[in-house]
Amino acid sequence: MSSLIDSVNPWLVAVGLNTILLGLAGIAPKKLLTPAGLFHAWFLAILIWVTLGWQGYVVVMFYFLVGSGVTRIGMAQKEAEGIAEKRSGARGPENVWGSALTGALCALGVGLINSGFIVLSPQFLVSNLQSLLLLGYVASFSTKLADTTASEVGKAYGKSTFLITTLQPVPRGTEGAVSLEGTLAGIVASVAIAFVGWAVGLIDLLGVAWCVLAAFIATNIESVIGATLQSKYTWLTNEVVNIFNTLIGAIAAVLLSWTWISIIK
Repeated sequence: MSSLIDSVNPWLVAVGLNTILLGLAGIAPKKLLTPAGLFHAWFLAILIWVTLGWQGYVVVMFYFLVGSGVTRIGMAQKEAEGIAEKRSGARGPENVWGSALTGALCALGVGLINSGFIVLSPQFLVSNLQSLLLLGYVASFSTKLADTTASEVGKAYGKSTFLITTLQPVPRGTEGAVSLEGTLAGIVASVAIAFVGWAVGLIDLLGVAWCVLAAFIATNIESVIGATLQSKYTWLTNEVVNIFNTLIGAIAAVLLSWTWISIIK
């Protein structure tokens, strides 16, 4: 099946598949994306399919579906408390790129290498760079899914919520707040999507470990940013923080992998 898919022009498959899927999403009774969000998600999905094939597509779709699902956990309660995501969780363009810009750049890098636009020598440099970009790609979505899951589960089920910088109790939904329930849920989510990346062949089993560890590091750094800086700067919106979050996750995974390779050599 995969060989048949790979043999067809990837642009035709990407445009056709995503036009159908996002068309169905557009007429679905429960909106996962705004109209503008649909267009941006369509563009992103085409980019991922063309550069990383169905394997990369599976990872981003897993993130989108699971992330959308956990956002709706306890929605009525979170809306009553004023801590729910806006538009009842429907994603707009800012959400699409806040979550996926880092992953899209990693995918684009792989695509440029495979197309010959970027020429590297010797060959092992090409292979190593591709592997690190693929690791960064999976790590970025592992980080974002961990962050989304931790936040939404924490807001819905967190019994005790603490500010990460002081460990003082704060209300659920406070920027920079963490909970045991949310943290554990975030770790589970990062493990799940990292294993998806491994199952489709984008990373190896050691890469799964780097993704999970990087996601934990980046998610906690994101909480620190939320607790200390986000209220001070108007430009530091949730979407901008999400970009930093995923970028930190991708870089952390790459550095962990690079350090490990250096040690064993």
